[in-house]
Amino acid sequence: MYQRHFGLEHLPFSLTPDTQFFFPSPAHQEALNVLLFALEEEQGFVKVTGEVGLGKTMLCRLLLNRLKSPWVTAYLPNPDLRPASMYRQLATELSIPNQRKLATDVLMDTIRHRLLELSGSGRRLVVLFDEAQALPTATLESIRLLSNLETEKRKLVQIVLFGQPELDRRLAQENLRQLAQRITFDYCLQALDRRASEAYLRHRLEVAGRHGRPPFSRAALRLLFRASHGVPRLINILAHKSMLAAYGEGRDEVIRKHVSSAVNDTAQVRRQRHFLSRLHYGAFLLLLVLPSIMTLVAR
Repeated sequence: MYQRHFGLEHLPFSLTPDTQFFFPSPAHQEALNVLLFALEEEQGFVKVTGEVGLGKTMLCRLLLNRLKSPWVTAYLPNPDLRPASMYRQLATELSIPNQRKLATDVLMDTIRHRLLELSGSGRRLVVLFDEAQALPTATLESIRLLSNLETEKRKLVQIVLFGQPELDRRLAQENLRQLAQRITFDYCLQALDRRASEAYLRHRLEVAGRHGRPPFSRAALRLLFRASHGVPRLINILAHKSMLAAYGEGRDEVIRKHVSSAVNDTAQVRRQRHFLSRLHYGAFLLLLVLPSIMTLVAR
């Protein structure tokens, strides 16, 4: 690959959510602060939403790394969970033996006793659900019921939901209003602005072992930001392909044409650009015909 060519020890733009590469942009740092504060205050439900590729899973993994004793964590990344499967996965995370042999109601009671044991020893359970927008409605309702477990003084379970904006639309439905009302803290992740995008790219290169300025020309950086719209996952994809293109030519600098090649090779970005060009064309036509429409309305 191009690691040695660009003076790198690791690939800088892997799509794996490696917390070593976490970039504390203002938005991501604020989201992490909200999560840690809400959990410290023992709030029952917390929610983080954001579009695809903004770093929700990375944030989830980072939170798992930060939550040491007295927290006990359970990470459930698979959204294709029916209520019974969800309880069994939770029992596995809690090291409950022979849980597959237990009926669901017995399993729930066993989980409750385990949580009381944890609480009695001053420990707290935090359950993190990734891709929560895809959880079945019955499972979301079971999560709400799970949050009912409490003593007279404290909640036995704290729950964090990570999901795409569709999660907000689902929670706005009448049949999930009770769950929506229990969410006391929420945060919506936003894309990086141009300055943060360049800092993100530079940060990942430095973590990967690059010393000195990033091997991207100013024109390349401008196109990279415009094409990615500040979405970290797209920055990773385009930067990786651009560096491959430069390496293939034996060049030490990534220039605009390399980023352009990467854009043309990335279907998601091509579709996005096509949609935006059609949107701009539609707005242009509207501006052309709007005076005529206004004249007809005035008559």
